[in-house]
Amino acid sequence: MNQHRGIDFIGVTVTFVVHDGEGNFLLQKRSQNTRDEQGRWDVGGGALEFGEDWNDAVIREVEEELGVKPININFLEAFNALRKHKGKDTHWVALVHAVKVDPGKVRINEPHKIDEIDWFTLDKLPSPLHSKINESLQAAKKAGFIK
Repeated sequence: MNQHRGIDFIGVTVTFVVHDGEGNFLLQKRSQNTRDEQGRWDVGGGALEFGEDWNDAVIREVEEELGVKPININFLEAFNALRKHKGKDTHWVALVHAVKVDPGKVRINEPHKIDEIDWFTLDKLPSPLHSKINESLQAAKKAGFIK
C-alpha cells in the first residue's frame, strides 16, 4: 500500500523565501502539474528526504527549482501547515528559511512545476497566493530579510 507524506503521516518540508539582500523576494507561480494549489504564487520548497540534513535539503531544492546556488541560508522558524486536499486533512511541518541568491542567476529550472517567477515586495503581491504563504513571508519580514 502506498503511503503519502502529509496525508498518511506527517510530512516535513523545507520552505524558503528567496531574497536579494535588498528587501525584494522571489515568488513562483505553481503549474497545473503540482500536487495542489495550482496557479497560486508561493515561496519555494520541497520535502525533506529521510536522513537528509535540512540545510542540505534547502540547497538541493533551491538548485533544483531555480538553478542557482544559495549565497547564504538562515533558518527562521517552523510551523504546522494544516490544510485539506481533495477532501482529506493534510499535515506538514514547514521549516522556513531565508535564502539569499544572486538575482541575475535565477531562472525557472523546473518548467513542469513552475509557470512563472518574479520579484516582489510585501506592498506589491501577486494574486492568487498559496494558502500558507503568509507564515513564511511574515517570518522573513520579522527577521528583516524582506520589506
